[in-house]
Amino acid sequence: MHVSFNIGSDLEAAVSGAAQAAGLEPGAFSPELRAADPRHGDFQANGVLGYAKARKLNPRAVADQVVAALPASLREHFEVGIAGPGFINFRLKPATLLAWLCTYDSAEHLKSGAAALYHGQRYVVDFSSPNTAKQLHVGHIRGMVIGEAICRLLAFCGAEVIRDNHIGDWGTQFGKLIWGYKHLRNDAALAADPLEELERIYKAADAAAKADPAVLDAVRAELVLLQSGNPENRALWDRINTLSAGAFTSIYRQLGIHFDHQLGESFYNDKVPQVYTELTAAGLAVESQGALVVFHPEHPRFKTQPFIIRKSDGAANYASTDLATMLYRTEHFRADAIAVLTDARQSDHFEQLWLTTQKWFAHTGRRLPRFEHVSFGSILGEDGKAIKTRSGDPIKLQALLAEAEERAFALVTEKSPELPEAERRDIANAVGVGAVRYADLAQNRSSDYIFSWEKILAFEGNTAPYLLYAVTRIHSIFRKAGLDPAAAMAGATPPETPEELALARKLVGFATVLNLTTAQLRPHFLCTYLYELAGEFSTFYVANKVIVDDAPVKARRLLLCARTLLVLETGLQLLGLRTLTRM
Repeated sequence: MHVSFNIGSDLEAAVSGAAQAAGLEPGAFSPELRAADPRHGDFQANGVLGYAKARKLNPRAVADQVVAALPASLREHFEVGIAGPGFINFRLKPATLLAWLCTYDSAEHLKSGAAALYHGQRYVVDFSSPNTAKQLHVGHIRGMVIGEAICRLLAFCGAEVIRDNHIGDWGTQFGKLIWGYKHLRNDAALAADPLEELERIYKAADAAAKADPAVLDAVRAELVLLQSGNPENRALWDRINTLSAGAFTSIYRQLGIHFDHQLGESFYNDKVPQVYTELTAAGLAVESQGALVVFHPEHPRFKTQPFIIRKSDGAANYASTDLATMLYRTEHFRADAIAVLTDARQSDHFEQLWLTTQKWFAHTGRRLPRFEHVSFGSILGEDGKAIKTRSGDPIKLQALLAEAEERAFALVTEKSPELPEAERRDIANAVGVGAVRYADLAQNRSSDYIFSWEKILAFEGNTAPYLLYAVTRIHSIFRKAGLDPAAAMAGATPPETPEELALARKLVGFATVLNLTTAQLRPHFLCTYLYELAGEFSTFYVANKVIVDDAPVKARRLLLCARTLLVLETGLQLLGLRTLTRM
């Protein structure tokens, strides 16, 4: 029996086709398919009620018409019933559940099934985007791990993903950095920890410029030299960027993050004049108090808030660069969709950017890609305020990850002291880094969340340690049985017990959650699903002995164990976590 990966999507199409065959008004009926209360089925089509009420028809009679028109092939896979005032319920048959479990037996097959979601679409994802000469701190991790998860999920679901790290490598801060580099640097400190020393240089130069007008003039002169192409200052600018990139890369490597491009703001410097010319020619950009601005009077919030695309002193800004970036990604990368990840404080900027881009592209006849500002909230300390060190400085990301590994190592040593230290260190790396990462991904990205070591490293609840342990627990079942979880489970019969059926249905739901997660670019949906799947497995395992004498029963229970392991490992790897075979 052939079953598709996304059964829900096929069902929705079948219900729409049946409505049309039953004579319902074309284009007026929507199936409104959703997950059903498990007591009634796996899916429920709710669209009949609204359609019938709007036309003063009997909803139950309309539901009967739709059900009667369902294709016979659908009834091979579903038990169909009508409840209440026209709700159509569909329950997957056990044989269909078995067919799905047998068909999607590897990560490759899961991926090929999911690929239909975004096949042929080119997606540019802009994430991380640190500023040159500044250390990554705890606040940076949200954009990094959410962005990486989104890239992995979109690629798994068939998109061609282009990862772009839009680094802040241009601007007025370089006058201070270059002046400070020439007059204040400590070569030994620079060699030992480049970003730490560059940050110190910047702070010292900034303080000196504020205290002494002569230094401020010198700082401005260094910036002018850089912007005019002075070879010495350009070489220093290159060196500062190179030192910063090296420090960033070590953390990216630790978190398993990579980029296809790192096109900083400086890359778009020579592309900004085209933005000014075209927006002015289109009548979208006008002079206002010496600046070049775009107004959006039709928008309630932006009636009196101009989008400044060139400052009154003639300098470019984020708006100018971001508009040039939108054009480059559309024309050079030929993006079908663009996602930019930043914290929620930049929401107004990106809303105005998108409003401006839509008008600009419409006027010039350019193809308009889809665009989403993927915003996220802040990480808070247990006092509900921005998380910081005792001295009041932001916690450095490198220090946070190191502490996570040390805390995880202590836990692993307590639980499994018999393991060799090298193995405990490796486990601690996966658990510690995974815990920090998962704690972020498990939250709705729009919300702030409170960071707590006790919570993120707990072996209970929706945490990385709990899920990683669930994975190792299933590996141990196969290890003790002397079996390979990737091997075919010959002779498996359809699930029968309530726990077997519930677990099989949860596994089939992997397709639905991938659809939901990628549609909204919210990884927490996948996190919640994996946590619930681990819970369903635990319930199944407690109630159903796996290694039994009855060969078909043993085969189907091992099949459920193997597919749970496959989906848990695949899902965690899509989120960026490294899984383990034992802990």
